[in-house]
Amino acid sequence: MRLRNKPWAKDFMGEHPDVLILEEEGKNINWKETFGNEQPIHVEVGTGKGQFVIGMALANPDINYIGVEHFDNVIVSALEKVIEADKPSNLRLIRGNGANLEQLFGAGELDRVYLNFSDPWPKTRHAKRRLTHESFLARYENVLKAKGEIHFKTDNRKLFEYSLVSMSTYGMQLLDVSLDLHAEMPEDNIMTEYEEKFSAKGQPIYRLEAVYNN
Repeated sequence: MRLRNKPWAKDFMGEHPDVLILEEEGKNINWKETFGNEQPIHVEVGTGKGQFVIGMALANPDINYIGVEHFDNVIVSALEKVIEADKPSNLRLIRGNGANLEQLFGAGELDRVYLNFSDPWPKTRHAKRRLTHESFLARYENVLKAKGEIHFKTDNRKLFEYSLVSMSTYGMQLLDVSLDLHAEMPEDNIMTEYEEKFSAKGQPIYRLEAVYNN
């Protein structure tokens, strides 16, 4: 996917440090102080334009949410939506690489990681780039509390099957595996932009929850 260049993106991000944090700044943040409470912290890796993480923050004020997105031209769209939502106090954005979670969060600092419609990297030689590859699972485990969770959604059947095997092989417990999430839509399901797009076309949405056995 070719991203549309937004030359104003960096300046716009710099105008809202209370909401959006740059990766290099996030390495020195005490998140409990930032949020001003002891609430659980949930992180979405690859937050895109922010519809999911904003919806979750508004629906669950007793949980702190952080959306991590690597691309300036994408995260500014999420920032615009956060501003439109009156900047929920339990929500922050990080412009950074999801591969660097261990530099952004301390050991056991997070309660849950969301992976929504990640790039499937379909070629076998690119398997290590998939966000459910064992190397990423190890990084998530390092920043999650004991029995921390990963919630995963995708429209890509092959990526879903790969992820089931990868997480099982890693020793994780799989829960609530769904091959068609929208067949019986959970009342608390917050859709991403991609989820709305793909489900409208009749494509099944695959979802799972996985728990570390540590």
